[in-house]
Amino acid sequence: MAKVIIIGPGHPLRGGGLTTFNHRLAKELIEQGHDCQIYSFSLQYPSFLFPGKTQYSDEAAPEGIIIKSVINSINPFNWLKIGNWLKKERADIIIVRYWLPFMGPSLGTILRKVRKNRHTKIICLADNVIPHEKRMGDKPFTKYFLKSCDAFITMSEKVMSDLRLFQKTLPTGRQAKPAILVPHPLYDNFGAILSKQEAREKLKIKNDALILLFFGFIRKYKGLDILFEAMADERIKKAGIRLLVAGEFYEDERKYKDQIDTLGIREQLILRTDFIPDNDVKYYLCAADAVVQPYRNATQSGVSPLAYHFEKPMIVTNVGGLPALVPDGKAGLVTAPTPEAIADAILKFYQLGENYFIPHLRTEKQKYSWTNMVSTIFQLAKEIQK
Repeated sequence: MAKVIIIGPGHPLRGGGLTTFNHRLAKELIEQGHDCQIYSFSLQYPSFLFPGKTQYSDEAAPEGIIIKSVINSINPFNWLKIGNWLKKERADIIIVRYWLPFMGPSLGTILRKVRKNRHTKIICLADNVIPHEKRMGDKPFTKYFLKSCDAFITMSEKVMSDLRLFQKTLPTGRQAKPAILVPHPLYDNFGAILSKQEAREKLKIKNDALILLFFGFIRKYKGLDILFEAMADERIKKAGIRLLVAGEFYEDERKYKDQIDTLGIREQLILRTDFIPDNDVKYYLCAADAVVQPYRNATQSGVSPLAYHFEKPMIVTNVGGLPALVPDGKAGLVTAPTPEAIADAILKFYQLGENYFIPHLRTEKQKYSWTNMVSTIFQLAKEIQK
């Protein structure tokens, strides 16, 4: 049995995919007999930096997981205190999530303290190395953080290639610190697959409607505005296809509302733009014919594992790690990030039919297990010399 600590968002923080991932990973570690806790944030973002309505969830805490909300992302005295706590904990492994350079100074400082115990092996699970939306200080903050880690896991080739830009290469051609790419595991903790009819009854959507789903926080890089333009295509309108948008705005929603009016597509949209509680996620995925990810750029996506779990075909753009996650013509369709190309892919999807993709989805989803993720973590830990 190993003592493992996960550093990253946990309940009651509403970290979206990050929080869900951390809970699910902790559950897997505990089920395998390990001692696992999550060290989360007492303050994750200052309110002026947080784009949503609230950082906190009113849902019940996950059962059986100890979550300590103790890290203050902007208080250096707190970083030193938590670093000393964790140094004394002498965990065998710390798994630290990295998704935003803003977190580099706090996490990097905490981990430097931990390293002084010469026992704990620090593995970074990197969601992003180079952020989607660039800001001043990104590079030095990221370099500072990465130097505090012993090894790395990425979940897409894009993030791995970004990581290599910051890593020293040995004369043998290997990276100075070990790094492994592992596919993002499935989010299988949102409940069983429901019938489309049951899900639509819950959401008050007509059972015979043609429904596409855009799911998740709404940010510029996710390309919802491109999808809106695709929905304005006369072929899409004529086919009676509608778009269910489920997720909270993480930027100014006014421009999207203006675009909807300009394009004249309001009647084609079902807007559910409040935060979607975990208990309701299954209804949105199961109500859809397909999930559309019209991203401008991407690393990996937490939406794709959701779609795999609920066996929903995906229409994704050919950016970042999305094509590797969604084999074209099997788990879904891959297209260019332009309105016309996305409209073409939507029409092709309905020509083929949802059932065409289901056997392929069921085959592909077998690759994405939490057991594989945990095995990789311990494999990496063995490679780290202390």
